[in-house]
This record gives sequence, C-alpha cells and structure tokens, in this order.
Amino acid sequence: MDKIKYLWEYDIKVLLALEQAIAGEKEFLDFLLTNGYPELGALANAIRADLEAYQWLIRYGFLELAMLSDAIDGDGAAYDWLNNQDLYLYMIIASACQGSEKAKNYLAKNNLDYFIRFADTVANELEWQRRNQTDYHKFGS
Repeated sequence: MDKIKYLWEYDIKVLLALEQAIAGEKEFLDFLLTNGYPELGALANAIRADLEAYQWLIRYGFLELAMLSDAIDGDGAAYDWLNNQDLYLYMIIASACQGSEKAKNYLAKNNLDYFIRFADTVANELEWQRRNQTDYHKFGS
C-alpha cells in the first residue's frame, strides 16, 4: 500500500493552485492535472460537486481525499471514517470549511494558516452551490 501524502505535505504553490481550482479558476485546475497532481484536481472538482471526480478519487486510492470532500459537506459517516483512520487534521479542516471558529483557531494556533484560507474558499464555493441549488430561476434550465 502506498503511503498517503497529506495535504500539508504539498508545496504551498501547489496548495494555492488547489485553492484557486476550488474557486473555479480553470487554469489552476489545468495546472494541477498537467503537473502531476491529478488527485488535487479531482479533490477540487469533488468539492465543486463533480461526482466523476469524487469517484476517481475512490477508484485510484485517494479515499482519504474523497472522505475529506464528504466531511466538508457535513457527512457524519465521513467524519467517522477520518476519525477511525486517525486523520484528525482532515476533520478539523472539514469543520473549518463548515465555519467552525474553534477549528480555525486550532489551525491558526498550529501555523496552518493556509488551511484557514482553504476553508474560506471552500465555504464560498459551498455557499454558491447552495444558492444555485435553491434558485428557482435555474429550475428547468
């Protein structure tokens, strides 16, 4: 079994590209996909509610990233899975994405400031998804 590469082990430039890909910036998604980070491209798209990307994560052995995406969406079973795998920091990141100030304070206190930015970007994307899901003007389009 391959060793998991945790998000905090990636170069900051790659993480910033991930953040921008989550925000919908296609050139950053393309950067991830063409420079050896397809798992991060798939994570960005999974967070953006792309089922194919989510399934790709599972199929290619990135279950921890798929579960992070689910936990970001508030899935209790995903939190349980992360907990059982001792992926506590992924649980904290997911909670920060849901707006938990306690989680954000933990990240700040542990010099993981990038993940506060990440959480804010993800929260904006989730809010955009919620607005567009409930916008009756878009029904039937």
